[in-house]
Amino acid sequence: MSGARRPGPTSGARRVGVRSSAAEGAALAAARQARARAYAPYSGYRVGAAVVTRSGGVHAGCNVENATFGATLCAERSAVAAMVAAGDAEPVLCVVVTAGPRPAPPCGICRQVLAEFARDMRLLLVSESPSGRVLRRSSARLSALLPQAFRLRSPL
Repeated sequence: MSGARRPGPTSGARRVGVRSSAAEGAALAAARQARARAYAPYSGYRVGAAVVTRSGGVHAGCNVENATFGATLCAERSAVAAMVAAGDAEPVLCVVVTAGPRPAPPCGICRQVLAEFARDMRLLLVSESPSGRVLRRSSARLSALLPQAFRLRSPL
């Protein structure tokens, strides 16, 4: 990304090896923890997400609903905002944790926001039971879910 900031202090973000199962495990744990803190009084649908960056940062976020609905913030965008606020960049993995029988992929707006920071990345989608037991896991590529991402700038 032209003009990209260099990763700086992470203000509480965890650091892990990007290509390790430790990175996936740390992101899953962070997303689950964030999901427990989600603010979802209207839908009751709590979502947690975490992005892992090339430098090894793990940044988590949760959904924050709003009575106007349009002002609701999705967990994935919340995690990206935490990444930016920490001075980090270049996400390479996004983990999304939801409830229910099937994992849920990011919504269209979240896909576009993720694509702002990475042309492609792996998405790990996890669904949990009410007790927190993992029911299903699936994986996808951002480029497959958003094959023609909108760009105003030159490619990343």
